[in-house]
Amino acid sequence: MQSGLRSKLLEAFSKADGEFLSGQKISEYIGCSRTAVWKHIEDLRKEGYELEAVRRRGYRITKKPDKISSNEIQLGLQTKAMGRNIHFAEEVTSTQKIAQTLAAEGAQEGTIVVADKQTNGRGRMARTWYSPSGTGIWMSMIIRPNIPINNTPQLTLLTAVAIVQAIEEETTLKPDIKWPNDILVNGKKLVGILTELQAEADQVHSVIIGTGINVNQLEEHFPEELRSIATSIYIESGELCERSKLIQAILLKFEALYSLYLSKGFIPIKLLWESYAISLNKVIQARTINGVIEGKAIGIDNDGALLIETDETGIERIYSADIEIKQ
Repeated sequence: MQSGLRSKLLEAFSKADGEFLSGQKISEYIGCSRTAVWKHIEDLRKEGYELEAVRRRGYRITKKPDKISSNEIQLGLQTKAMGRNIHFAEEVTSTQKIAQTLAAEGAQEGTIVVADKQTNGRGRMARTWYSPSGTGIWMSMIIRPNIPINNTPQLTLLTAVAIVQAIEEETTLKPDIKWPNDILVNGKKLVGILTELQAEADQVHSVIIGTGINVNQLEEHFPEELRSIATSIYIESGELCERSKLIQAILLKFEALYSLYLSKGFIPIKLLWESYAISLNKVIQARTINGVIEGKAIGIDNDGALLIETDETGIERIYSADIEIKQ
């Protein structure tokens, strides 16, 4: 099926919201003959859609495949800017690399790069991120905020809040945030966030925010060494989650928080972040490039740095570290 006709057909079903659409209405909407409508319906079935056909009533979609595509993301998307320009590929080395190239070429704010599979997904500190096909959300967002370079770490915390809010809305889960960029469920990692800059000494040109979200993996999908520390929405909830719908929710939550951040500053985001933070008021161990700091996590400051109260040195500000919750 031609992509334009497929998009129009899916748009028609989306607007029908579960009601039957007659072949005549479909033919008028997408601009083709009744015979061609039947062929397009069969093409949808081959793509994994389940459709019910009732004489004199027409067709309706009863089940959609868990596919990610530009069409699937844009149909029903409620944002003004985020996700309005989508670069999708079945397989890429890294969505971050593609987003960096697009940003350097002048891609508009709100552009996203999405892939069904990454062969070289990246996390913080050059770690790899396991990104198999058909199971997760591997996405990078391009934004162009007019903020000081020192404030850009705040955007990682903002993104974490947006993703938690979207997961709460689309699933039965109640995730926690572990500073600076992990989202956990039952102590296991569900989401990682990687924020990278394109900037000069005094000016931010673009911020590329990469997210890896484990959505519909089974335990056996993870390599043996990750099973004790990683999880997915499906493992934790027992329910499959429609990835394109979750992407839409994330983009909408992010856009609202980003607008709030640009107009009101970091304080409202900080308060939201702290309400989801699992490590606050707990004894943690922070491994930094300068050594290990152990103490009680008491919050984050207005730059987004983690505040740790230690017996020896009082309050320490941590800007980059791996943290482990001790008690």
